[in-house]
Amino acid sequence: MLFCFGACLLAGCSAKPSDPKSEAPPAAVVQPDADPNLVHVDHPDQFTLTAATEYAATSTIQVTGTVNPDISRTIPVISIASGRVVEVHARIGDYVKKGQLLMDVQSTDVSGAFGSYLKAVNDERLAKVQLDRAKILNDKGAIPNSQVEVAQNADDDAKAALSASEEQLRVLGVDKNHPAATVKVYAPSSGFIIAQNVTNAAAAGVTYAGSANAFTIADLSHVWIICDVYENDLPTVRLGQKADIRLTAYPDRVLTGVVSDIGAVLDPQIRTAKIRIQVENPNTLMRVGMFATATIHGKTAQTHVQVPATAVLHLHDRDWVYTPTGDGKFRRVLVRGGGSLPGNMQEIVSGLNAGQQVVTNALALQNTADQ
Repeated sequence: MLFCFGACLLAGCSAKPSDPKSEAPPAAVVQPDADPNLVHVDHPDQFTLTAATEYAATSTIQVTGTVNPDISRTIPVISIASGRVVEVHARIGDYVKKGQLLMDVQSTDVSGAFGSYLKAVNDERLAKVQLDRAKILNDKGAIPNSQVEVAQNADDDAKAALSASEEQLRVLGVDKNHPAATVKVYAPSSGFIIAQNVTNAAAAGVTYAGSANAFTIADLSHVWIICDVYENDLPTVRLGQKADIRLTAYPDRVLTGVVSDIGAVLDPQIRTAKIRIQVENPNTLMRVGMFATATIHGKTAQTHVQVPATAVLHLHDRDWVYTPTGDGKFRRVLVRGGGSLPGNMQEIVSGLNAGQQVVTNALALQNTADQ
């Protein structure tokens, strides 16, 4: 028994400790998946290739805006006489000609001005009689020259007062020979009435509580397109640049305008600046408030890349093209497409260089790959 115990003790002392690494599981090996943008086809020669080409064009940005009247061609209609509107002869939206009657205003200013005129007439008649009498007496030596000069001065003052009263009646629009209780207000220019602030029995004039501007007349032969331009696009906008205007109401019509002003203040909420495009308005095609889209063209030509429109695949709200990689394989490359070009071409803003080969019909290749 002692011999067996000693042998076991010697055997336990001579045994090696266990290695933890040998007991660990084998390391995992990751097998990479195939590139989803790499496509392999059996007959690659059935897909024709074309090279991306360059073309020179000016830079463009597209903005939206609305049609507004040209402020320099907008005229307010004001009634000089303050009073009550008796009758309105025109309405908002009407086209009026210069000198056309717009409204009648009943005003106490007329009676006051006509009373001043009659008094001035009497004063001038009396002053003239006194001057004539003074000249007769002076000729007979009854009065000195100084009294004639005084009478002459009084006559001159009376004539000046009479002229002022006549001018006051003329400004009010009252005929001094045929006075009336109402003042007629006429259109100062031809154009469309774009604002109306009076109705029958309303107050009019500059001293009453009513609106001073009874009407607003605008010449709409030229209009403004007021657009919002984002802050990062402002460096590309210059005064005098040409702009193509397209209206939502007339999508097939393209009008040409010129950038005439760039706002100096940005909207703090949406970070945009207002720009003004001046456009001719033939046959009043554009109406105030219409929605418009403006394409502003730069003055310096830039080089861009273009490919056939069929070479661009629109997938998941993105634009792709296929480029050959050899051995019957094609790689799908993400690009940023631009606008459509003449000749069934499309601009490529980024992602492709001029001279690179692309598949002419990207949709056909995509359908073959899906099968």
